[in-house]
Amino acid sequence: MAIRYFSEDRSIPKFLKRRAVTAWLDKLAKAHQKSIAEINFIFCSDESLLQVNQEYLSHDYYTDIISFDNSNSDGLRGDIFISLDRVKDNAQQYGVSYEQELYRVICHGVLHFIGYKDKSEEESANMRAEEDKALKMLGLIIN
Repeated sequence: MAIRYFSEDRSIPKFLKRRAVTAWLDKLAKAHQKSIAEINFIFCSDESLLQVNQEYLSHDYYTDIISFDNSNSDGLRGDIFISLDRVKDNAQQYGVSYEQELYRVICHGVLHFIGYKDKSEEESANMRAEEDKALKMLGLIIN
């Protein structure tokens, strides 16, 4: 199992304890009868993620996360790009801590690799419920 954390043009927040997050995500995957082969988290700015969104998905808007799923029979595998700018803005908008919102977005990406979708209202509600379960597993539902 390999989970790696990279900073592109934003520093990885000091509160993010990599070993604890890695153990949490491993536990999350196992709770869904999955295993992690290799996941790369790339932390970046709004502008960097906008460029990825335009180049690879032909979308011209800001987003908090883009996940590229390359999972196969040997486990969950892929790259997850996270805009720390957008996560901070969303935390303020939703009235939660930056830490809680970042962990929500981190598990959101992994849940996509597990198979959860969020295109429809129903799928989004299911995804949100799974995020809440994951945050509780981490001890991080804070309001």
